[in-house]
Amino acid sequence: KHKEDISIRSHLLKTLIEDLDNPKIIFNQKVSSPWAIDSIKNCKKIYEFNTLDFVIGSDLIKDIFCWKNFDKIIKEVSFFIIIREGYPIESSTLNILESHQVKFKISTIKIPNISSSKFRLNFNYSNLPTSLINIVKKNNLYSSTKLVE
Repeated sequence: KHKEDISIRSHLLKTLIEDLDNPKIIFNQKVSSPWAIDSIKNCKKIYEFNTLDFVIGSDLIKDIFCWKNFDKIIKEVSFFIIIREGYPIESSTLNILESHQVKFKISTIKIPNISSSKFRLNFNYSNLPTSLINIVKKNNLYSSTKLVE
């Protein structure tokens, strides 16, 4: 469960995507749904895409097998897996993906092993992408959960 509001998380993601400056990567919160299959259908309808890459971090790739409508999702998208530092993709996971006929590509982009939980513990802004530092500070995000005595 996320402690920060969806609008804040959405703004952070939008900022990161804008930094990439890649016209093939689109941010549109209107397509978002709690269910991946609905987000995929919304995206395909709005943008009239036949093919769609679903971006997912390597730390979450094993979770897709438990997703609602997993069988439908894998027919609709190719997963674009971004390696998160500390979460290599194991050969057993690749085998499972292939046995389920999941289409996927592994990105050459690597993301650091930073999360809101880790940030709350040490407030090390240097681990954050530069474009997010002012947003995090201005909105007092990820306040420490440490007990101050």
